[in-house]
Amino acid sequence: MIRLLVLLTALLLAVPAKARDQLVIGVTQYPVTLHPGIESMLAKTYVLAMTRRPLTAYDPDWTLVCMLCERLPTIENKLAVPERTADGRQGVALTYTLRADARWGDGTPVSTEDVLFTWEVGRHPQSGIANAELYRRILKIEARDARSFTLHLDRLTFDYNALNDFALLPAHVERPRFAAAPAEYRNRTAYDQDSGNPGLYNGPFRITQAVQGSHIVLEPNVHWQGQKPAFRRIVVRSVENTPALEANLLSGGVDMIPGELGLPLDQAIAFARRNDPRFAVVFKPGLVYEHIDANLSVPLLADRRLRQALMFATDREAISKQLFDGRQPVAHSSVNPLDGVHAADVPKYSFDPARAARLLDEAGWKRDGAVRRNAGGEPLILELGTTAGNRTRELVAQVLQAQWRKVGIELRIRTEPPRVFFGSTMTQRRFANLAMYAWYSAPESVPRSTLHSTQIPAEANGWAGQNYPGYVSERMDRLLDAIEVELDRPRRVELWRQLQHLYAEELPALPLFFRADTFILPKGLTGITPTGHQDPSSLWVETWRWD
Repeated sequence: MIRLLVLLTALLLAVPAKARDQLVIGVTQYPVTLHPGIESMLAKTYVLAMTRRPLTAYDPDWTLVCMLCERLPTIENKLAVPERTADGRQGVALTYTLRADARWGDGTPVSTEDVLFTWEVGRHPQSGIANAELYRRILKIEARDARSFTLHLDRLTFDYNALNDFALLPAHVERPRFAAAPAEYRNRTAYDQDSGNPGLYNGPFRITQAVQGSHIVLEPNVHWQGQKPAFRRIVVRSVENTPALEANLLSGGVDMIPGELGLPLDQAIAFARRNDPRFAVVFKPGLVYEHIDANLSVPLLADRRLRQALMFATDREAISKQLFDGRQPVAHSSVNPLDGVHAADVPKYSFDPARAARLLDEAGWKRDGAVRRNAGGEPLILELGTTAGNRTRELVAQVLQAQWRKVGIELRIRTEPPRVFFGSTMTQRRFANLAMYAWYSAPESVPRSTLHSTQIPAEANGWAGQNYPGYVSERMDRLLDAIEVELDRPRRVELWRQLQHLYAEELPALPLFFRADTFILPKGLTGITPTGHQDPSSLWVETWRWD
């Protein structure tokens, strides 16, 4: 009898996914929070893309489009009107109209009341909203009616009509929680305390169950008026160990692994070489920047010569060839060659251990046998933190450890679960020395939140901002400010070139690679289009179908 039950169970697990109206997606992270405006973890972005619609987004062709609005405001169509602010600066007024069929999952229409409430939360200094800068730039919002509103911004930027990060919140659900204690809002939001509340979601799906660290269940939003989804149930299962994630795919525990949060490239290349006939493997180069943040509040890392020495001591070309089959190009700045504002003439750090040694000598770290010591006799020891379970990052960390040891630097590796690493270690700048991870960006995305001196997270600002290194540079601040408001593209490209040169010279972070993502999809599953930027493929989940 027991053998029969085991056999029946095995047969049930072997039923191909396309015979069901359920899809199980395997990812490597579980979100720290499900609130769309708090934290910037990719796992949350991927899941929420199936449950909500942003006002604007970049589509798979890298074109800015309206999603929750009816028409993109432009100066040409008169929905964007340049104007002067009260203090005489050049601002702009943008008029948007929400889609008439937009509904929260409990049937409540998406309205300008939600817009006003979202702005109120976003600009509150203690709300914990990640991109607080966006909301501070909005001087005023005029609600014209239940669906139309005009934003008055304090500057006219080249991407003035992109409201991708204006993460709309349902006022009828969240307002009581925010009003009770704004400083505690990040711990009281319904997105985490009542995740199954349908009123939180306005996309094709809504979350019906969230099991911390394990999985999230999504079911169709009955009030969604767009293309009807093909699945009655989607399960996003978190498997933080990438070999275990691959094993789950092969055994049928998950149906697909998305590139945004899937297998590291070396593991995916090995998987593709085995040529399993059940799966299609899609490699997508994109705007994904793998790098190492340096904690510049630590005196030894504040010395630029040490950061430069680390670059010269690192053979990134060899790492790319050996681990990634040459598919991940070496990064020389934070701007990808796929982006139209990339500068080809940025300073480059070739592998040069002798030059690394000279810089370390100049910085006061003299060779003493196998290690280097300063004048006080302290050894040069660095700690590198990264996400646990990611085999590629662990391999890269081990290679760095070996390469840096040859120039007298001892590297200690510390791994943490992604929800801890991104949830507190990075957000609250708790990493000891170095931190390795990746940023996703949009086309020509100005890195203000990661490089401007006003964007350093601190308890006083509710840990807002993403300048985790604590980088402060007046010149960088001026360049970021100038790029945003330069409407002439050739002049803006030149400013971008200067920014990339400064980045390469000062090294607020150590560039590693531009990543390629690998999508492992079951044969017959159609409609999934990798984007190559920060708006994930799941933003168009309603188009996914079994062929």
